[in-house]
Amino acid sequence: MIAKWRLWLGGALLVAVIGAALYFPALRRQVNVAKQLTEKTAEQARRELLPPAPVSSGDPKVRVRMFWGSKTGDSFTPVTVELPLSTDPVLRAKQVLNTLLAGPIDPETRTLPADAALLAFYLLPDGTGVADFSESMSTSIPSGIQSEQMAVDSITRTLEANVPQVQRLKILLHGQEMDTLAGHLDLTQTFLVNTSGLGTQPKASAASLLTAPIHKAVETMKSVTKR
Repeated sequence: MIAKWRLWLGGALLVAVIGAALYFPALRRQVNVAKQLTEKTAEQARRELLPPAPVSSGDPKVRVRMFWGSKTGDSFTPVTVELPLSTDPVLRAKQVLNTLLAGPIDPETRTLPADAALLAFYLLPDGTGVADFSESMSTSIPSGIQSEQMAVDSITRTLEANVPQVQRLKILLHGQEMDTLAGHLDLTQTFLVNTSGLGTQPKASAASLLTAPIHKAVETMKSVTKR
């Protein structure tokens, strides 16, 4: 009788072990999915709270050059569109960048992730623009130096063509300074925008371009993000 109970007990324990081995991986996957959904929901809520870049109905329509990619994916095909744009450089930068983010008619020529958003844009007195993008700019873009460089180049060239007051650009992700965009392109540098205004200054002179006003703007953006 005792041997029989031991056999039953051993069988029950074996079934429990097998059940746990099958259940816990599934539970872990469910927890990870729930975490991703929570993060996505938080990001969506933040985007909904952000007011869109104001476009006054009184702003005149102007011809704007947008730098989306070509179908080959290794060059740009500038597209001219008519948009009502503000004369204020900060609002104007928001308007053209939001248009760039909205993407072209042909999704194959998109240079920025469809779910990315511009959270904030500042223009410092020295002509440095500080653009804060949502985390999707990093997580949704194809990882690789070419796709990351194309994304940043489309931003800087669009700003250069339409907002001459912006001389350089510092890119943040969700209010934070990041080392790279998606593992390759260096985001610790400040990108040159207006090539005619800065002569032959190197594009990636991070040490000289990351000045105190930029860090001050970054801290301001971080404090706004934490609220």
